[in-house]
Amino acid sequence: MALMNPTRRLALRSLIGATVLLGALGAAQAQQAPFIVMASTTSTEQSGLFGHLLPAFTKETGIAVRVVAQGTGQALDMARRGDADIVFVHDQPAEEKFVAEGFGLKRQAVMYNDFVLVGPKADPAHVAGKDVAAAMGKLAAAGAPFISRGDKSGTHAAELRFWKLAGVDVAASKPAGYKECGCGMGPALNIAASSGAYVLADRGTWLSFKNRGDMSILVEGDKKLFNQYGVIVVNPAKHPHVKVKEAQRFADWVVSPAGQASIASYRINGEQLFFPNAQGQ
Repeated sequence: MALMNPTRRLALRSLIGATVLLGALGAAQAQQAPFIVMASTTSTEQSGLFGHLLPAFTKETGIAVRVVAQGTGQALDMARRGDADIVFVHDQPAEEKFVAEGFGLKRQAVMYNDFVLVGPKADPAHVAGKDVAAAMGKLAAAGAPFISRGDKSGTHAAELRFWKLAGVDVAASKPAGYKECGCGMGPALNIAASSGAYVLADRGTWLSFKNRGDMSILVEGDKKLFNQYGVIVVNPAKHPHVKVKEAQRFADWVVSPAGQASIASYRINGEQLFFPNAQGQ
């Protein structure tokens, strides 16, 4: 076997050393790239909003956002444990309690859409109209199949409010067709579509939902269906390790003209899914 020329051997070693060094530097830079962990709702992710919104924020600031999508109650609990830097959710009473308990710095309104009651186009329970409380009462009286998220999400909290307005105590006695899936909005819609059931959904996820079958919106337009979203930076006094500076940059950006414009520009088939209202709150 021919021996390598000493000069060539030295050059090769230098090249290998430089490659290893560059690789190590690249890995270190990747590890040092700023990011925040956001606990948020399934509706903001499954509607496709975050796929549109977050790259715009990262492009402007260089800060990446890692989203953990779950029900609002679970998202707030995750932040209470210090496992998130910021929350982006939609249950205002729960959000205000979170701040009052000292876990969040400040709640800022960001955007809104609305809830809709979805069900079979044939509407066997005859709920179609604008009064959501009346519709829930009819569902209970008919024992119609209804899929509840049952996951302490903002949508689940709204659903429980509507049952209460209808005089139905689902905690004490669930209606005949009532089933809890303990799942996100997309899976709940899939179950309802495959079983001919009714379900309460946020409009954003419904508009992005592809597997509709013979489902359609049956109740909309009631003022009680208003659905407000807010953003809260986790309080470093509770969890000193949170990335409060970077999280606050996101909170400031999403309520700024640039962030609000990005939210407003997100559409599916020409229809706007979320409506920015940071300045009006």
